[in-house]
Amino acid sequence: MENIFEIGMLVCFGFAWPVNIYKSLKSKSVSGKSVFFLYIVLAGYASGITHKFVFDYNYVVYLYIINALMVSTDIILYYRNKFLYSNNK
Repeated sequence: MENIFEIGMLVCFGFAWPVNIYKSLKSKSVSGKSVFFLYIVLAGYASGITHKFVFDYNYVVYLYIINALMVSTDIILYYRNKFLYSNNK
């Protein structure tokens, strides 16, 4: 239970990413989205994953991985939307 606050943070962020992914799918636009921000967040999750594997391996690493996969999905959708729908203007 020593990781309760870390778990809380990851769960809260984890609930936000599906909403963001859904909005990316529905809007078909990159307007208002910062891919730079997404890469920064992904780097933060990668840092957390690395820390868990090197210093403190436990089940919390799976929350980092799930969140990183959702951010990666949003990054892929960013480029998809930019390529498919920016060229139609």
